[in-house]
Amino acid sequence: MKLIVGLGNPGRQYERTPHNVGFDVADILAVRHGGEWRHERRFEALTADISLPTGRVVLMKPLTYMNLSGQAVAAWAGKNGADAHEILVISDDINLPLGRLRIRPDGSHGGHKGLLSVINSLGTLGFPRVRIGVKPAGENLDDVVGFVLSRMKPEDRERLAQCEEEAADAVEMILDKGLTAAMNHFNGRGGGAG
Repeated sequence: MKLIVGLGNPGRQYERTPHNVGFDVADILAVRHGGEWRHERRFEALTADISLPTGRVVLMKPLTYMNLSGQAVAAWAGKNGADAHEILVISDDINLPLGRLRIRPDGSHGGHKGLLSVINSLGTLGFPRVRIGVKPAGENLDDVVGFVLSRMKPEDRERLAQCEEEAADAVEMILDKGLTAAMNHFNGRGGGAG
């Protein structure tokens, strides 16, 4: 991996909302590995370099807002010669139970506008992703957009914070042992049935 992208929206009003779990996981990784965020205008993103035993990798938080996230990713990839399979994207997933992780080597956007933007901008489905379930148990979400952009109940937010730490662990395992090992270890854990 050359680039790890956490998807989210910039701005205080979006902090700690379900849609910003990608930003949160990127922040956790930056703290764990001494990354310092800097604003790179040419990519319309915040980036941070981190060093792991497996080598250097760049964290990114696009500042384009969710629906245009792919522009920042493609701009960085073009400048740095990264292929799609070398870019790991972290996002929320309203179709997964709260706290469930799902790691995949590729796939569709599943209705997620940020993933759709990355797919369209890179021109391929073939990039790995870590998806984090944000759907609370027993909730019928008529207003999905309103939910993912709103603050959660304290107990749900606490569970999601635990899952964000697990997602950061998953990213570290992907970098250390590969995608298959992380999929075998993390997929299906947490979140109850579903």
